[in-house]
Order: sequence, then C-alpha cells, then structure tokens
Amino acid sequence: MQIAAGDDPVRARDVENAAHDAVVDELVRLAEHVQNSLRLVERTIDDEAVTGYIHSSIDIVVLDDVAPRYGRAVAALRACDARLGDALRAQLDSDQNARLPARLPALSAHGA
Repeated sequence: MQIAAGDDPVRARDVENAAHDAVVDELVRLAEHVQNSLRLVERTIDDEAVTGYIHSSIDIVVLDDVAPRYGRAVAALRACDARLGDALRAQLDSDQNARLPARLPALSAHGA
C-alpha cells in the first residue's frame, strides 16, 4: 500500500521541496536565457554601430544610430530580467531550507 504524501510529513516535505526546486531551476534557466538574449542584442548594437554605413558615392561616412531599432527589445529584456530576479529572490527567500541552485545568474534589481 502506498503512503500518501499527506500521511507522511517527511514525504510531504520532500514533495514540496522537489516542486520548489523545480520552480527555482526553471526561473534560473529563464533568467540565463534572457541574459544571453540581452547580451546578443547588445553585441549586435555594438557591431552595427562600429560598421555604420558608408555612402561611397559622395565619400561621406554616415553612422546609423542602431540603438532605436533594438531599443524596445533591450528595454523588454531588461524588464524581464528584473522581474525574473524578483521572482527568483522571492522563491529563495520563501523557504530557508530549500537548496540553492548549482548555478545562480546575476540577479538584476527590480527597476534597474
């Protein structure tokens, strides 16, 4: 006969910890993905800003301001990173007995 998690406080705590750990692990993966995407967009901005556009027919170099093209993406990714940081901190603060993830991304402060 199986023992239900509610019948065994130790098992219930293990189940709760496993669910909590799964949420924390997923938040870590999401935060890492958002941060990687943000770095990619920022690198793209830097690369395009360096190359600029050259109008050779009149021998004038015009630097295209690429920032507005990516501005919304950068703003959205930064906001997402900050909110994921909030969510991850809340999960870590909610249970002092929970294990910390093996890899913890740098957490943005909300509103940063």
